[in-house]
Amino acid sequence: MNADTDERTVRIAEHLHERTERRIAGTTFGSVDEYVQFVLEEVLAADDDGSYDDVDDDDVQARLRSLGYLDA
Repeated sequence: MNADTDERTVRIAEHLHERTERRIAGTTFGSVDEYVQFVLEEVLAADDDGSYDDVDDDDVQARLRSLGYLDA
């Protein structure tokens, strides 16, 4: 943990770092770190607001079946 900024270092695989660099090219994200922080905040916010809890498993399976991802 960096005492000056209250940040921690997280390690990711090199191939993920490279893909992320390509993904943020031409965007307003100044670094892979900035983008990863944004994505984590979005995922955690969705989890906090319960949006994943509102999904009915039967509805998901029916939708996957209709798309051909699951056997009927």
